[in-house]
Amino acid sequence: MIELTMTAKGQITLNKRLRESLGVKPGDRLRVDVRPDGGLVILPVRRKTTSWDEIAGMLQRPANVPPLSIEEMNEVIARGWAGAPDDYR
Repeated sequence: MIELTMTAKGQITLNKRLRESLGVKPGDRLRVDVRPDGGLVILPVRRKTTSWDEIAGMLQRPANVPPLSIEEMNEVIARGWAGAPDDYR
């Protein structure tokens, strides 16, 4: 567990380990949610994707999932239009 100290202005400093764990750098925004028990959940606010490389990266298929054949793609599309669940495999 990491302990932080609050300044007189009510500010805390996240040490390097916390910043790396959250994947944040100076200038990034954080969202703090207060749990019912009074605990805090700190999450980074992800910036909007701005480059085509980042967009293409979101479209990559997970390594452990084989690609779909054209027939399987057509079946998934047809089922989607019909309102059927997407459990195509």
